[in-house]
Amino acid sequence: MPISQKSAQGSAALHGTTVLCVRKDNKVVLIADGQVTMGDHVMKHSAKKTRRLYQDKVVAGFAGSTADAISLFERFEGKLQEFSGNLQKAAVELAKEWRKDRALRHLEALLIVADAKGTFILSGNGDVIEPDDGLVAIGSGGTYALAAARALVKHSKLGAKDLALEAMRIASEICIYTNANFTVEEI
Repeated sequence: MPISQKSAQGSAALHGTTVLCVRKDNKVVLIADGQVTMGDHVMKHSAKKTRRLYQDKVVAGFAGSTADAISLFERFEGKLQEFSGNLQKAAVELAKEWRKDRALRHLEALLIVADAKGTFILSGNGDVIEPDDGLVAIGSGGTYALAAARALVKHSKLGAKDLALEAMRIASEICIYTNANFTVEEI
């Protein structure tokens, strides 16, 4: 289920990133492109939009403003510590705080967070969404990556990592805000 910045925040669509999470065969792969754009030009080709959190047991990726995402990563890691690594509880509590806090409400980012048991998208509207099929994507190329991943799940025998890489490669060929310089995190 892709979520654009427009649906999450009620503003203009988010440009400049694609993050995909694939859960298959007891493996979780979170992958993001490295392109950063400002307006109509590329500022950076190798940004890192993913992180490992909570003793490397949780992976997280963001779409949106880098400063906002870093702030959210830090807050989310604090929630993970507070709730002893319980991903779902930490996700719900961060989403509640994000929606209610006056300063946080203005952050422009979306997060995908995952551990060995669950995957969630978090937004500033208080959304905590768990995909039905183990596939989720955010950002401007999210719909392309998700569509490719779903097709590959049905029509190939690729493992989680190869499937995620191929889906992102396809998205990078379609979305002008997505490049093929990927960062991959696996659990």
